[in-house]
Amino acid sequence: MNVFCFATGDRAEGVRAKREAAFKRGGRRARMGPEPGGPVMSAAKESAAEALLLREDGADGVTLLTLNRPAARNSLSLPMLETLENAFAAIGGDASVRCLVLAANGPVFSAGHDLKEIAAHRADPDGGRAFYDRAMETCARVMMAITALPQPVIAAVQGVATAAGCQLVATCDLAVASDHARFATPGVDIGLFCSTPAVPLARAVPRKAAMEMLLTGGMIGAEEAHRIGLVNRVVPSDQVMATAMGLARHIAARSALTVRLGKRAFYAQVEKPLAEAYREAACAMTDNLMARDAAEGIGAFVEKRKPVWEDR
Repeated sequence: MNVFCFATGDRAEGVRAKREAAFKRGGRRARMGPEPGGPVMSAAKESAAEALLLREDGADGVTLLTLNRPAARNSLSLPMLETLENAFAAIGGDASVRCLVLAANGPVFSAGHDLKEIAAHRADPDGGRAFYDRAMETCARVMMAITALPQPVIAAVQGVATAAGCQLVATCDLAVASDHARFATPGVDIGLFCSTPAVPLARAVPRKAAMEMLLTGGMIGAEEAHRIGLVNRVVPSDQVMATAMGLARHIAARSALTVRLGKRAFYAQVEKPLAEAYREAACAMTDNLMARDAAEGIGAFVEKRKPVWEDR
């Protein structure tokens, strides 16, 4: 398993040494990502004593990204958003990654935007408008990057996900939640309607369910989130990561080309009128049928053997 630690300064070296030692004891190969000061690390200037995001690459093609601001409830500060954006850009171009699991350290998956950061920028000469524009635009790019990634993204939700944290869960392709997980879009309670979280939420759950969450700000439990379609599976707390990783490995064992084409076609057609959606899907099917892996998969089915994927 390869391990990347998005951190800066001496803390990065300390985390690197500890994680390398741990993986060596487990008989696994470890290597680190770009050195501190590189383009991916630059967003982590928020705290030299904190690795905002941890990345672990497995030999099975599954990568685990872990939000690592537990003391700040894994809030999506601008540095965290920028770090996520850079991480997704790197993963999107990495052919060794076949599926991505997004998790978080601590009891909270993510509390959404960092309200302390937002409040601090009220003192800016423009009252914070330029910063708020930048933060919201960056957040939108991060969410759209998840949809645009060629690899499926699975959220492993161990705790509370609120506001933009709930937005993050709704944006992921799949979600596994602890039976203790809870979800809310509570911006209305503080005079800040969750308009951007509403974008993926309204696409993940029925409109009336989305509007109830948005208008009341009420917290819903994992079972209700499952009932309305916000999450795919609800499992005991100690089984969240195992379930998410198992699902990821199942997907990673398929043709990466087929999965990539399928994910792209799904999001391309899902918001279109019926006739346009069928045209989009038909073109995607034809492109898929022309691929080597489709010929191999169909041939293997007919010949009753296991297919050998070449991802082309």
